[in-house]
Amino acid sequence: MKKVTGLGGVFFKCDNPQSMNEWYAKNLGLATSEYGATFEWREAGDPSKKGATAWCTFPKDTKYFNPSDKPFMINYRVENIVLLVEELKKDNVTIIDEIVEYDYGKFVHILDPEGNAIELWEPKDEANDDSVTG
Repeated sequence: MKKVTGLGGVFFKCDNPQSMNEWYAKNLGLATSEYGATFEWREAGDPSKKGATAWCTFPKDTKYFNPSDKPFMINYRVENIVLLVEELKKDNVTIIDEIVEYDYGKFVHILDPEGNAIELWEPKDEANDDSVTG
């Protein structure tokens, strides 16, 4: 079973997310919004399939990365998140929450051995979707 299929996003804490987004927009040209930036792309092996990678700033006091106390979180794109979570449980990986589903995909959070929160994301089929949001 293929597990991680790509990088879904990079999330990090900062003192002032709005100011940080503005700095990255001005100095590095990121097209930021209040949620950060989205980098859209197509799969090399099948250009009909679209994808996106998110870059997001969060306030320092966000609880979104809990129980990790690290200032960052990586989001990995995965296939078949339900089966993957079953395998992770068998390997005693800490599963932080239950799988949740939104119109843009399914998500679950886990911890690596050093306490880093990891967000797993099974995107919905994006091949024919022009509203890729990451």
